[in-house]
Amino acid sequence: MITVVGTGTGAPLPPDAEAAVAGADLVVGARRHLAAARLPAGAEQVVLGPLAPALDAVERYVAKTEHDDQEEGAEGTEGARGVRVVVLASGDPGFFGIVRALAERFGPERLDVRPGVSSVATAFARLGLPWDDAVVVSAHGRDLRTAVHVCRSHPKVAVLTGPGSGPAELGAALAHRSDGRVLVVASALGDPARERVERVTPAEAAARDWGTAVSVVLCLDGSRVLAPVRTVAGPVAGPDRWALDESEFAHRDSMISKFEVRALALARIGPRLGDLVWDVGSGSGSVAIECARFGAAVTAIEKTRDGCDRIRANAGAHGVEVRVVHGAAPTVLSHLDDPDAVFIGGGGRELPAIVTACARRARRAVVVAMAALDRVPAARDALDAAGFACDGVLLQSSRLAPLPGNVTRLAATNPVFLLWGVRPPARTEGVPQ
Repeated sequence: MITVVGTGTGAPLPPDAEAAVAGADLVVGARRHLAAARLPAGAEQVVLGPLAPALDAVERYVAKTEHDDQEEGAEGTEGARGVRVVVLASGDPGFFGIVRALAERFGPERLDVRPGVSSVATAFARLGLPWDDAVVVSAHGRDLRTAVHVCRSHPKVAVLTGPGSGPAELGAALAHRSDGRVLVVASALGDPARERVERVTPAEAAARDWGTAVSVVLCLDGSRVLAPVRTVAGPVAGPDRWALDESEFAHRDSMISKFEVRALALARIGPRLGDLVWDVGSGSGSVAIECARFGAAVTAIEKTRDGCDRIRANAGAHGVEVRVVHGAAPTVLSHLDDPDAVFIGGGGRELPAIVTACARRARRAVVVAMAALDRVPAARDALDAAGFACDGVLLQSSRLAPLPGNVTRLAATNPVFLLWGVRPPARTEGVPQ
């Protein structure tokens, strides 16, 4: 049996955990955990740095226990206690912790987990805030961009940090792209002498050296930190419906992607939590808002001032966050973060150049809606040249419309050609990270 003890955030170990440590033959943990624990004199200690050597050490002891058990069974002996392994970990080791690696290597049936209080729970407790509506994302040993996009699209996020993905890096990524966000940097939680919980702007976080004691970073929208009562913890589930009717958005002269077009576009964009989506030539922002409702971070690019105002108003009406950039593509795109997916709903004569610019930077997909059939070949050539696998369809729908006498006719909508390109998995290594 491998006993996994969560040390919490500075609280003494409970008696049962202390007893497990006292009887251990092998104790694995970070240097600070080993120094703080009262270890038996004869126990081997393995400092937890790189994970593989520590797991190998545990495996040697597990193998020895199995070997001893087999010999004892053959000899008919009973009562041998076997080899005892204890792993010390911060907080709750089943919450983005070492329990996953141990369960994958040795099987969950060999684990006896004694959880402590996680740094996330402790940080929110220090602020007096509930966290059942928080999104928790780990940037420890992972690409920071996912955490950045989640922080941009949700009002209450906890980020587990690591080397190269700390408060400074997170703040630098959010400084000019997330209005109204505050970062709460919690360091050395549970240590009475060193604990600090500081509120800073993203720009202030970017300008500081935070050292190695950071426990967790909270990214909060101060106006939305108290959400309504929840039934299911975590981020809000996906929308109950999508491809909303055009009447649910303010728009000018019917200049809006029809819901039939939006339905297929959303299926090809695939917006999800942690993604960044561009909506180029956003108009009313209908596609941008639908993507945001799925949890993605969204940037809407629009060249008219009144269009930008309309997008902001529509986003507010639907309760989502959309970053609006005023400017003409493709020039304005050079200053934006690389997207996972792009929808292009405008462009005119600049369309081939816009598709080319988007295809060079999109990590997964580009979707283009065109009313003018003549522009389809150039758009497709641009996607092909960027290495995308292309497909498309001409959408022409007829909607039910009432006639006098309580009868119904079919009213045709304008046909739209929807073209999409998907980056083949083998090509993703060449995409900027």
